[in-house]
Amino acid sequence: MSVLDKLGEHLIEGKMGEIKALVQSALDENIEPEEILEKGLMKGMEVVGRRFADEDMFIPEVMLSARTMHTALELLRPLLETDQKQMKMKGRLLLGTVEGDIHDIGKSLVEMMFTANGFEVIDLGINVTAQAFVEAVQQHQPDIVGMSALLTNTMPAMQQAIAAIDDAGLRKEGKPRIIVGGAPVTEEYAKEIGADLYGENALEGVEIVKEALK
Repeated sequence: MSVLDKLGEHLIEGKMGEIKALVQSALDENIEPEEILEKGLMKGMEVVGRRFADEDMFIPEVMLSARTMHTALELLRPLLETDQKQMKMKGRLLLGTVEGDIHDIGKSLVEMMFTANGFEVIDLGINVTAQAFVEAVQQHQPDIVGMSALLTNTMPAMQQAIAAIDDAGLRKEGKPRIIVGGAPVTEEYAKEIGADLYGENALEGVEIVKEALK
């Protein structure tokens, strides 16, 4: 098995304690950082995505794989920057749990999965007000805005944040696209409040956003 194949296996198995050493082994073999990312780590994440979709992996396992990916990226990112090479980012995601809601686990999984799939993610955290979303959109000019709600009584805050972004004139020519999700949120509700996209879970959200940005 090649070192790139081993990287994929370590990622799938969530071997956080060993992944950096294996990334270093790949670098010692003069494998380019981009190749390590695309042909090793990303291949592993693709398998994680398929297994999750087939219910062969569950959220705790997916989160462990995503954290393992983060650990590997801690070593790769500085090397890419030192070589004046940038990862080919698929887009910029602005992410936050809406006002009144302090749940973080689902949003954190979304952040990890998008980062692992080559997106730049700006995480605003929890209890994010409509005005904070507006200011962040103005500052960061994202391709996608992701809003999460885990409580039924905080879902209206999504609509308020979307309306605030629209009222500020920040959603023009289909950018930024707004995706919403969370346990009580449905596709019908997403359409009702003016969101562009809906993701039932983090991995589905990644695929939906990739398709939307094509």
